[in-house]
Amino acid sequence: MPKESRARRDNRAPEEIRRLRVCTYNIHKGFSQFNRRMVIHELRERLRTLDADIVFLQEVQGLHMGHSVRHSDWPQRPQHEFLAEDFWIQTAYGGNALYDHGHHGNAILSRYPILSSQNQDISDHLFERRGLLHCEIALPGVGLPVHCACIHLGLTAGTRRRQMQAIVDRMYVLAGEQAPLIIAGDFNDWRNRADYHLCDTLGVTEAFAGERGRPARSFPSTLPVLRLDRIYVRGFNVENAKAHYGPPWSKISDHAALTAQLAPL
Repeated sequence: MPKESRARRDNRAPEEIRRLRVCTYNIHKGFSQFNRRMVIHELRERLRTLDADIVFLQEVQGLHMGHSVRHSDWPQRPQHEFLAEDFWIQTAYGGNALYDHGHHGNAILSRYPILSSQNQDISDHLFERRGLLHCEIALPGVGLPVHCACIHLGLTAGTRRRQMQAIVDRMYVLAGEQAPLIIAGDFNDWRNRADYHLCDTLGVTEAFAGERGRPARSFPSTLPVLRLDRIYVRGFNVENAKAHYGPPWSKISDHAALTAQLAPL
């Protein structure tokens, strides 16, 4: 279930909110590239500069007993709660990879109420645990709850194909053909096969495809070459989209952060 955090003050009246800013980011468990240093505090400050209303995070460390011993400033709270504190009012987390000393998975941070959340195991095999974190979020001025899905797909083409089919099947049941929908995360899809699986069946569009004709390059964050991360939407117009890479982002994670500004149809 979603967990509460203290809300950041927002002076906009609900009826005036007509835009939605979303972000997806693989945070590499709060460590820099090649795990050279712990950067979760720097990551929190940098993430807030994006001013996103809903944030889709992958590789979020829900618990790691060893890090808390080795790093004196390791947050005492799970990373999603630490990142959201005083800024996003609610969070949801789905732990996918479980081990003796902790777990990690996907998380959603939201400025608006999370009405429900559930995590579905879409792992293709035992050695690469993956999940689909789904939330219903109530947005001002949008009649229906917005269905939000945060995902992190596998490393092989066959695995991703089966996982994308699982996403299509699940979201069709949960969101039907009409409800507003946002699917975002790390697709590991450098061959751009996700469009074939998701766009035709769920009626979504990729946030960067309208302007650039293809998803954004997002990996590695120093100078992106591969198009791994995505934001798919239904029921929204994409007003602009941006990939955040190079310094200082490349000092935080090996993935670029992606943002998109949306307007409800």
